[in-house]
Amino acid sequence: MAFGGNPIFNGKNFRGATQAPPAPQAYGQGNYGQNPYGQGQYAQGGWNAAQQGMTQDQLQDMYNRPAAGPADTGRMTFDDVIMKTAACLGMVVAGAAVTLVVAQGLASMLMIVGALGGFVLALVNTFKKQPSPALILAYAGLEGLFLGGLTRILDGLYPGVGLQAVIGTLSVFAVTLVLFKSGKVRATPKAMRFFMIAIIGYAVFSLINMVMMWTGAVDSPFGLRTSMEIFGIPLGVFIGLLAIGLAAFSLIMDFTSIEAGVRSGAPQRFSWTAAFGLTVTLVWLYVEIIRLLAILRGDE
Repeated sequence: MAFGGNPIFNGKNFRGATQAPPAPQAYGQGNYGQNPYGQGQYAQGGWNAAQQGMTQDQLQDMYNRPAAGPADTGRMTFDDVIMKTAACLGMVVAGAAVTLVVAQGLASMLMIVGALGGFVLALVNTFKKQPSPALILAYAGLEGLFLGGLTRILDGLYPGVGLQAVIGTLSVFAVTLVLFKSGKVRATPKAMRFFMIAIIGYAVFSLINMVMMWTGAVDSPFGLRTSMEIFGIPLGVFIGLLAIGLAAFSLIMDFTSIEAGVRSGAPQRFSWTAAFGLTVTLVWLYVEIIRLLAILRGDE
């Protein structure tokens, strides 16, 4: 069952959350305090404290306990998602720190390892039926290596873009969350259709651009993004703004999926799936923002 249309949540089974056991009725009594069908003990099936090995005080204590919440019944909660997302982002930061402090040559190599390894683990985690915390954290660490190396290169060319990209990513995340909580932006079927068309178009453009850069058809640092202009503005500015908008809407899809999972009583383990989805989107958002900033700075 997929929640919110996010591909990361597709194929995941969100059923099977443990439900809280029903509170037992008082000994020998049914509804409205009457003995059911004239039977004193539910015809052999009544709740008998002595038969259950419980004293009267223990039984009363059980009645006085508060109702079990989602955490008590093994269901996903927003707190679970927040904590696991923080763990994933912590791994991203740790991976980035490595490539920011080692020698430039080693940092470049680690960046390539992080990009390839992160791509592979992203596919594995996306299509895996049950979430694996180890693989999700490993993905976050590898993406950290990639982001750290990318930031080191672009920040060296255009000082300050790294910090600006971090601030921009957090700002987009905060604004998107506020809009979602206010109900002003939702992942409606119509918006989903537009998103799918736009993301396919963006993917096709990115693939063509990458092939042209690899084959030397264009020698610009960002390929078609900077070699082509519209009204004197690099094409990459328009593409970058579109990509940031798509990433922001992907966050809306993530929030929708998480909200639906919590409301449906998804098993607690799927909070890792939610954290993975948010991490993927935030990584994508950061890459698009820092690339857009670099293109704007390069055009000065």
